[in-house]
Amino acid sequence: MLDRYSVLDGRIAHSDAGSIPVDVYVRPDGEERAYLTDELGIDPHTLASSIDPDETPRIEFEDEYIAIILKYPKNYSADDNFLFRVKSMGIFLFAERVVLVVDEDFPLLFTGKFATRVYTRQDVLLRVLTQTIRHFESHLRVINMCSDEIETQLNESNDSSSLLDMFTLEKGLVYYVNALSGNRRAFERIRAGAYKFQFTEENIELLDDLQIENRQFLDQAQVYSQVLSGLMDARASIINNNLNVLMKNMNAIVIAVAIPTFFTGVFGMSEFTRFFCGDVEGKYWYISFPVFFILMTALAFFVFWLIKKFEKH
Repeated sequence: MLDRYSVLDGRIAHSDAGSIPVDVYVRPDGEERAYLTDELGIDPHTLASSIDPDETPRIEFEDEYIAIILKYPKNYSADDNFLFRVKSMGIFLFAERVVLVVDEDFPLLFTGKFATRVYTRQDVLLRVLTQTIRHFESHLRVINMCSDEIETQLNESNDSSSLLDMFTLEKGLVYYVNALSGNRRAFERIRAGAYKFQFTEENIELLDDLQIENRQFLDQAQVYSQVLSGLMDARASIINNNLNVLMKNMNAIVIAVAIPTFFTGVFGMSEFTRFFCGDVEGKYWYISFPVFFILMTALAFFVFWLIKKFEKH
């Protein structure tokens, strides 16, 4: 699907009358791919890399254009179950136009203040880089809120589902750390080849600021990942410890019940009644039975108390 923009009166707008065309291809079909490769001369491999989520961010300098492959966050929905993924996008700078190829709609693309004060191809590129970084920033805030929610669930319940959600969230953070790290290398190469992009001093200053922000969000994602990893280890240890305590209590109960059961099997109710009542068997059963039950219950509690006492030592 083709979405046409252009630079018009210092801003990016949905228009074909501007000075610099900005074509955004969302999941280009076969006809659009043929136009990009045959008419514009984009390398088919580079075009395929633009929508490959496993592609590494990089820059390629060609005779007719400059290709930039970057990572951006995939649009998150509730069906993703705390899994945050990344997508690849291709930015192609030609002499008279800018072409963007993405795998899905970019919700922040050319909106609000990001669409103003744009006059050149370099400004368009820097706006796309800025919006990509801002997209990561918004998703990191969502990840932080999800982490707090999962932690609250873990405090209220020790079930495994919350741990699985936390593991999924940590997996998404690994994707973000790799993506931000790859984008950082791409930014560094853009900065090193600023003369090839024909950047002005103002463009270079903005690019330096973007590099700083990207490093900050990379550090933030790494911190979130480390915190989640530590929380998972701590919660797993707590659950294992609680399970061990439960098993110890169950074993103590089993032993405490087994000893009175042994005496019950040896003497039996009839033998105890004869011992308690003398020669007249069963004469005082209504007395002997409660006494026998109380004795066995007291023995079970005594054995349980004895086991717990030795556990503390």
